[in-house]
Amino acid sequence: MRYLITISYDGSKYCGFQRLNDLPSVQKEIEDALSIINKDKVFIKGSGRTDRGVHAIGQRCHFDLNVFIPPERLINAINSMLSKYIRVIDCIVVDSDFHARFNVKRKTYKYIINMGSYDVFKEDYVYNYCKELDVKNMESASKSLLGKHSYKVFVSGFRDNYDSEIYKIDLKRENDYLIITFVGKSFYRYMVRNMVGALMLVGKNKISIEEFKNMFDNDNNKYSYMTVPANGLYLESVEY
Repeated sequence: MRYLITISYDGSKYCGFQRLNDLPSVQKEIEDALSIINKDKVFIKGSGRTDRGVHAIGQRCHFDLNVFIPPERLINAINSMLSKYIRVIDCIVVDSDFHARFNVKRKTYKYIINMGSYDVFKEDYVYNYCKELDVKNMESASKSLLGKHSYKVFVSGFRDNYDSEIYKIDLKRENDYLIITFVGKSFYRYMVRNMVGALMLVGKNKISIEEFKNMFDNDNNKYSYMTVPANGLYLESVEY
C-alpha cells in the first residue's frame, strides 16, 4: 500500500532531509518510525531534498507499507515516535505508480530576511541581514526570473539540465521582514538561495536592474552574489 504524507520540520535541528549515515536527518527519523510500524524496513521518497538548516511547512514524501493502516491512525502512530521538531500533518493513500518527486507540478518556497534590528531568537529562522534593502527595485528585477529559462547561473554544482520555469515571485514587506515567495516547476541545488542573493545585490544598489537581467547571459557568478543562509528558507508547499 502506497501512502503520501505531508510533513513540517524545523531544519535547524537536522543535517538536512536526506539520510546521512548516523547524522540526524528528517528522512532517517521518519524511516526509523515507519520501519517499526511496518515491522520491516521502509524507505521514503521525498519531493526533493532540503539542505541543512532549511525548514519545511509542507514537504511531501511517499512510501510503501506491507499492510493497510487507515491514514488518520497512521499519522498518530508516526507522530508518536517522532521528535517534537517533525510532524506529519496529512496522509493519503495514492496509486502504486505515484512518485513524490517525479509527479510534482509546482513547488512554493519562501525566504525571510530581517531588515530591522538583530533578533537572537530568530537567528535559526530568518536571515538577520539587519539593513534596509530597496524592495521596489528588487521586485522589478525579479520579473526577469519569470518564465522558462536555463537557470545555470543560479545553480550550484553540475547538472545535465538547468532548465525550469518560475510561475510567480512575490515580495512582501511585513514590518521589518521581507518575505520573498517563489512558485515554480523545479528548483535545483541552492537555486532559491542564489536568486535571493542576486536580488539583494539590486536591493543594495550594487548592480542595476538591467545588469541583473543580463545575468542569464553568463554561466558563472559574474557579479559575485552570495548564497544566502539556509535558515531563512522554507519549503512551503508541493502540488501534484
